[in-house]
Amino acid sequence: MQLALAQLSAHLVKGPRALYALHGDEPLLMQEALDAIRAAIRAAAGGPVERAVYTVQGARFDWSAALAAGQALSLFAGQQIIEIRIPSGKPGKDGSGALQQIASHAADNSGVFTLVTLPRLDRQTKASAWFAALEGNGVAIQIDPVERAALPQWIARRLAAQDQRVRAGEQGSRALQFFADRVEGNLLAAHQEIVKLGLLYPAGELSLEQIENAVLNVARYDVFKLSEAVLAGQRARAQQMLDGLKAEGEPEVLVHYALAEDIRVIHRLKDALASGKPLPMALREARVWGARERLLERALPRITGAQAASLLAAAHTVDGIVKGLPSPGWPGDPWQALARLAQNLCAACGGR
Repeated sequence: MQLALAQLSAHLVKGPRALYALHGDEPLLMQEALDAIRAAIRAAAGGPVERAVYTVQGARFDWSAALAAGQALSLFAGQQIIEIRIPSGKPGKDGSGALQQIASHAADNSGVFTLVTLPRLDRQTKASAWFAALEGNGVAIQIDPVERAALPQWIARRLAAQDQRVRAGEQGSRALQFFADRVEGNLLAAHQEIVKLGLLYPAGELSLEQIENAVLNVARYDVFKLSEAVLAGQRARAQQMLDGLKAEGEPEVLVHYALAEDIRVIHRLKDALASGKPLPMALREARVWGARERLLERALPRITGAQAASLLAAAHTVDGIVKGLPSPGWPGDPWQALARLAQNLCAACGGR
């Protein structure tokens, strides 16, 4: 069965299942989910619980040890937790067979609980026989990152859990937005900053000034999240992300690729629409989906064909600047040129 992360607590109240498969790239939420499952198993056991951990590294991993572990309960422990970590998300041929065997016998091994942890999985992997076996015989939990738009409320809930809150109204909203800007893309650091506020200040209301004084700038930016900010026309956030990427040493060529790819897609979509092709078909042919699809659906009506052509020419110019070829009328510094290109794209997408 599939289970949303938000449903895990209510699910565990009814008692833990024998098999769990957790997949996602958010370390904090993954760790908290594993801790909650382990705690539920120990509470249900009412006695000693052994734990064995196996990390699958490469095709030569010895699956026989993991398969045998659940068959040999200790004399001193009535329950056992077997954790199988697959950092690559690819168990290989032997692993595929072993995981299917583990899944098929999960309900038969009384007192044995198996936790399989995986990174974020693509559609093809989710359709594999081994993952279908885990999902069909146990509980599969997809752990998604907290997106920027949801981050302020996530922070507010975490503060509430330690009996703290921001002020109501505009100041409280500004405080949460400031907090989110400082920790975006780094949920583990966000958690640490929230805990720090609990240590620094008593329960109750937190002011904007207290949060500004306490919360460090620990944001981590993803170059492909920059694409979402630009297509949404978020000029200030796009510039903040560019500054952060520069500070983190992100290669200029990769940042340019992300911006230029958006511009190329916009140009192709405008051409397709001009030829009479329906937007859904054009988006499918351009292999655009998810959040990017929604953003482009809103942005495309605002962009003229002339703007798309101008942006494409600008992307070619900045490509040369990034590679060390100056261009008249453009900044010679690659990051400044990238900032201008990003702002031009923001403006075309209805920037604010």
